[in-house]
Amino acid sequence: MSKSAIIIPARYGSSRLEGKPLLKVMGKSIIQWVYEKARQSKLADIIIVATDDERIFNEVRSFGGNVEMTSPNHKCGSDRIMEVVKRHPEISYICNLQGDEPLIKPESIDDVIRNVKDDDNADISTLIRELDDENEINNPNLVKCVVDKCGFALYFSRSKIPFERNVGKSKFYGHLGIYGYKRKALEVMTSLEQTPLEMAESLEQLRALENGMRIKTSVVDFVPVGIDTKEDLEKFKNILESAL
Repeated sequence: MSKSAIIIPARYGSSRLEGKPLLKVMGKSIIQWVYEKARQSKLADIIIVATDDERIFNEVRSFGGNVEMTSPNHKCGSDRIMEVVKRHPEISYICNLQGDEPLIKPESIDDVIRNVKDDDNADISTLIRELDDENEINNPNLVKCVVDKCGFALYFSRSKIPFERNVGKSKFYGHLGIYGYKRKALEVMTSLEQTPLEMAESLEQLRALENGMRIKTSVVDFVPVGIDTKEDLEKFKNILESAL
């Protein structure tokens, strides 16, 4: 049977916030917050945390989550995910959900899955949001995306794209780091060598575009809160407290 899976890669090491998947907020670890959002997806048949760390493995088990150990030698999350997918021939569609996005909307996860399930032209899918803040538009840490009329990505860049020779003629979009894959597309992606544009911008998705793969986007209206720093953690706590 053809099934859809959400796979959540989670590492203990982080240059800015060590052990972030295990940090507790209101009695739950960050990885549990993410897992519970994944469980609210209506299109996912399987949810798996993929980790190389026994502490994260044990934490996921402690709250009843599904988790699998992977090699510590993977260079990126997609390689870690592919290791898990190889063990599951029933998985045909994969959502790569980052383990530090506890405020991701379940309906947006479903958008990512739907785009690769229902669109024969889509190898990969992802999310973008409209930008209107110049600081965000010019921030190299926020990846920008330009799309065609059908919502397929033309390019991703850390630079401001498009360049405004004529101001006000085009919208700006920021990229959210969640991906959907057809199984074959993930197999191809993880078998390809790094490409020149990918190495220049340090953006893995450019490897797909340079090799002729098509990435379908959906526009969402929320600003993600990824947990990368202590300040991000405090922001997440404040958001939860204000919702009480």
